[in-house]
Amino acid sequence: MRVLKQISTGKIISWMTGASDGTLTSNERTIAANDLIESDMPISQLRSEWKTQRDAEETYVDKRRLAYPTIGDQLDMLWHAIDADATLKSDYADFHTALKAVKDANPKP
Repeated sequence: MRVLKQISTGKIISWMTGASDGTLTSNERTIAANDLIESDMPISQLRSEWKTQRDAEETYVDKRRLAYPTIGDQLDMLWHAIDADATLKSDYADFHTALKAVKDANPKP
């Protein structure tokens, strides 16, 4: 497989699997021609390097997004915390009252 890498960063910029296939190109920025190298690479190595590169670029935001409970679970935790505390019930009365009305109208079986 033909692979284009940026010399200064070692990042894979694009690859071509054959004459009829397209090329995936980096949208990050324009790269000087003298900072590029083209070479052949086995597909297994390309996959491994691409995964490593993507994992390294994953930000703390991405990691948090995947680690947080679902929004529904977060709201349920918030509901239970407020419901268990008289001060929070008072401070967040509109929220608590609205959710309590739904829960009362639709009790668990």
